[in-house]
Amino acid sequence: MEVSRIRALRGPNLWSRHTAIEAIASCSEAERAIADIPGFEDRLRARFPEIGFLAPTSHDESISMAHALEFAALGLQAQAGCPVTFSRSTATLDPGIYQVVVEYSEEAVGRLALELAESLCRAALDDAPFDTAAALAQLRELDEDERLGPSTGSIVQAAVARGVPFRRLTSGSLVQFGWGSRQRRIQAAETDLSSAIAESIAQDKELTKRLLHAGGVSVPRGRPVRDAEDAWMAAQEVGCPVVVKPQDGNQGKGVAVNLETREQVLAAYAAAAEFSDSILVEKYLSGHDFRMLVIGNRLVAAARRDPPQVFGDGKRTVRQLVDEVNKDPKRGTGHATSLTKIRFDDIALAALAKQGYDADSVPAKGARVVLRNNANLSTGGTATDVTDDVHPDMASAAVAAAQMVGLDVCGIDVICDTVLKPLEDQGGGIVEVNAAPGLRMHLSPSYGKGRAVGEAIVSMMFEHGDNARIPCVAVAGTNGKTTTARLIANVLTKKGLRVGMTSTDGVYIEGKRIDTGDCSGPKSARNVLLHPDVDAAVFETARGGVLREGLAFDRCDVAVVTNIGMGDHLGLSYINSVEDLAVVKRVIVENVAPGGMAVLNAADPIVARMANHCPGTVTYFAIDRHHPIMATHRAQGNRVLYRDGDAIVAAEGLLEHRVALANIPITRHGGIGFQVENAMAAIGAAWALGLSWQTIHAGLSSFINDAQTAPGRFNLFDYRGATLIADYGHNPDAINALVQAVESMPARRRMVVISGAGDRRDEDITQQTEILGDAFDEVILYQDACQRGRADGEVIGLLRKGLQNASRTKGIEEINGEFIAIDRALAKLQPGDLCLILIDQVEEALAHIAARCTQ
Repeated sequence: MEVSRIRALRGPNLWSRHTAIEAIASCSEAERAIADIPGFEDRLRARFPEIGFLAPTSHDESISMAHALEFAALGLQAQAGCPVTFSRSTATLDPGIYQVVVEYSEEAVGRLALELAESLCRAALDDAPFDTAAALAQLRELDEDERLGPSTGSIVQAAVARGVPFRRLTSGSLVQFGWGSRQRRIQAAETDLSSAIAESIAQDKELTKRLLHAGGVSVPRGRPVRDAEDAWMAAQEVGCPVVVKPQDGNQGKGVAVNLETREQVLAAYAAAAEFSDSILVEKYLSGHDFRMLVIGNRLVAAARRDPPQVFGDGKRTVRQLVDEVNKDPKRGTGHATSLTKIRFDDIALAALAKQGYDADSVPAKGARVVLRNNANLSTGGTATDVTDDVHPDMASAAVAAAQMVGLDVCGIDVICDTVLKPLEDQGGGIVEVNAAPGLRMHLSPSYGKGRAVGEAIVSMMFEHGDNARIPCVAVAGTNGKTTTARLIANVLTKKGLRVGMTSTDGVYIEGKRIDTGDCSGPKSARNVLLHPDVDAAVFETARGGVLREGLAFDRCDVAVVTNIGMGDHLGLSYINSVEDLAVVKRVIVENVAPGGMAVLNAADPIVARMANHCPGTVTYFAIDRHHPIMATHRAQGNRVLYRDGDAIVAAEGLLEHRVALANIPITRHGGIGFQVENAMAAIGAAWALGLSWQTIHAGLSSFINDAQTAPGRFNLFDYRGATLIADYGHNPDAINALVQAVESMPARRRMVVISGAGDRRDEDITQQTEILGDAFDEVILYQDACQRGRADGEVIGLLRKGLQNASRTKGIEEINGEFIAIDRALAKLQPGDLCLILIDQVEEALAHIAARCTQ
């Protein structure tokens, strides 16, 4: 078995709404049914017993090696602790070729799981060893490195529960919530409202103390020191016991507490100096160590933190007792677990020495041995939730401390005997104020109730009911999608919204193109959703991007499907029929929001059937109001759009609204049928978004289909009394639509200039000139600059073949080069003639034509 073309589907896709790895598995004839490989499944299960039940996608399909790969990749991830459940293997029309799809929660983990699964299958096939334990350990380690930590993860989970979309901006903890102009960002427990000034203040512990003292908040006395001797002098000034710590430290690094002798202070200074050049000495406050979490203007959680400790059993050494505690699966080396492993370092050894122990001492049974005098979870401490016990005055003091520093999310460290009384009544105080506080002690305390602190942060960032989304419209189809997308964007602009749009000719923000080329894929759509100046998004959604990577969004408000036609990249990426193509185009419909709308072409049976897959409601459009689907849909009180004489009618039940075709310039008073359909689709989308009819009328009437606003979409030019039409139509359905439009326009003689895309099927290329040969008097064939895998002259030959039985064409000419062919056509035109130029290099060809028309 060979595995190739591995892709990451990073959004809703052809297979599911899950992120997934897709690969092509090529199986030999023997590998197409593993039941025919003696002992293979037994050897596979012996190496990986948890692989589960191997089952094909359909009942009439044998279990192949590709299926074994699928279930191994899924099972390995699941056993490594990844929350994955979906997988599928599908046989293609090519014998022995399978598409294998496996869900992932982290892309790198999914890719590694597929690689390990392939090695597992090969080991079972060759009866070779496979270290499953090592493979799972490798996956777990990578998953821990890749996935969000507990603090960031809790906020993201709370946002997702509220329907807020998110996107990781880095491999770390920088996350964007929402889209466009409604986006917000966090980094761990920092939000985009956490000011750099406030964080700088919090890092300066001496400045923080002065501010809190000025605000009437209890803090311990102390000062910064210059060196070790000055540290001992400061200790004498405030009176022992004292605390020595870095002035700008975090996570308890370099902190030593309850120091009473000169030797202890000097040793603590040396340990703190490893983390910072600025050292602080302050009075040690006796009591318990509490962490208060303030979010916004309220205390949302509190925990008592206990230092890392072990209890003797009279048999094992301190080091052995610590090793035993560190075996707890809740303890890890980073922040991915709820607790951190206890570590031996100079501070731990000093703490042991103070109690009369060293690492090899055997404490008496029941003896409490403290490994550190501070209780940070990051150094091995534990936490007990005390949120419900906090005295109101103490809660007020914590909130006041956060506000004095200026932090919206703040961890307040308090030393006192109990949280049941105010600080002033017990001689306690606030010893630190922390920006970006760790949340795991509140999410999963060692003892007591976990608190929904992630939800509290999301509630602070977003008002109730705000999901941080902007209106999102996705447009798919074989023909008309670019014009429809542009028309929808223009209507939204008339609403006063700043619109971001992607299409096959670029990315546009507020009408300004910021990227060029074919930008109809998910990468460009993600860039639009990332842009802070976008109030609404319109995405032309091409088949290629959906197949390569899935959608850029989890759901859209409106999905528009214009039509599904022959010749649109059939035969590529295992899309071999119009039905296959429809399944790809249908992905946007499947991912309409529950309260959203799909706008579908009722006259196209394949498109109309997509309604069964829409989670929202459906608007149908068609020229013929009496079409059975249209009539039934309207009778049920649903929305329809149809043509009635010189107007488009939008109807819902008994209500009707008319839009005069004379006020929709792209339709040329209704003479261009495919533009009427595009206009209906755009109206349906704007109507679904709740725009006023006044806004819709303004958007339709102001949209001009010229080379600047819609390049390559039925652009009209006047050339010395002759009419030129430049269009990017490149499949039989588009050619049919263009012919119908051209036949409604008077002309003395009709000429067409055409080439063909080499990546289309032979029959699709030939069919284009079969259609044109019955509608045009003269045909000029030209060869594209890029043949897309075809030999020179091959496409021209197929086009000429289509003209063999032409009923109207009398003159056929072959030209090498697009611009030369255009110039040749222009030279032959007379006043009253009409020339359709099917362009390949859109921008360059349009510029060339425009220059010729101004000469």
